[in-house]
Amino acid sequence: MKRKLKNLPMDQNNSIFLASPVVRSFGKINWRGFWTLYLAEVKRFYKMRTQALIAPIITTLLFFFIFTLALDGTKEILGDLSFSVFLAPGLIMMSILQSSFANTSSSILVSKVQGNIVDTLMSPLSSIELTAAYVAGGITRGLLVGFLSTMTISIFVSIHIQHFFIILFYALGASMMLSLLGLIGGIWAKKFDHIAAMTNFIVVPLSFLSGTFYSIDLLPKAWENLVWFNPFFYVIDGFRYGFINRMDGDLWLGILIIVIINSILFTVACKIFAIGYKLKS
Repeated sequence: MKRKLKNLPMDQNNSIFLASPVVRSFGKINWRGFWTLYLAEVKRFYKMRTQALIAPIITTLLFFFIFTLALDGTKEILGDLSFSVFLAPGLIMMSILQSSFANTSSSILVSKVQGNIVDTLMSPLSSIELTAAYVAGGITRGLLVGFLSTMTISIFVSIHIQHFFIILFYALGASMMLSLLGLIGGIWAKKFDHIAAMTNFIVVPLSFLSGTFYSIDLLPKAWENLVWFNPFFYVIDGFRYGFINRMDGDLWLGILIIVIINSILFTVACKIFAIGYKLKS
């Protein structure tokens, strides 16, 4: 029995024909595509929220309790500033840095391993839009972890915001920096051991040796000079300044360094997507 086909385009001879495909116009920026990829990144880390959101908060609290108990959190470190108040912003920033890096590096590497990175590359998104969407997802996770860490740690220590926009700038700049670094690392890596190596030998050491747990004024002169070459020092120092109104470095120098590093990393990431380095092979 033949079925009648209804609502299909017919020519004059009642023959079915296919209409010409409609070319979609996205304008200069494909906002729909960008938003879709960004939401996919957010939903990805939200599905594993125990690991992505709760675990960093617990780690931050463990560091806080260990150092405040071992070094006497009520002891004054800078004038009338207690060690616990000094420590809290550094730990919050450290959680932002590590979470932002983990988000983009794991996302791009998992896509490569599973083979679905090809689907992303075939989408009507430019290299700039791809980079921006992945980085926006990393920034979102970093800021969310930072906010939750701040709310949690404020239960145990009094936190006062002195310069809100300075805090916001350094939080955004730091999460963007590590998201870009994680994106580049994820593209470069062939297996998860490579990302673990970057985390253990680059991200964690630079975080720990950046004044997170101490003021660099307490270091010997030779070690203090080395800290000035650590970009993590500037983001932690500037972020802490927003809370305690004191810093070891220069505020505007930190802002300039963050802008320069993020500009370089963003350009590199876009170039990598454009040429398909370790993505199309």
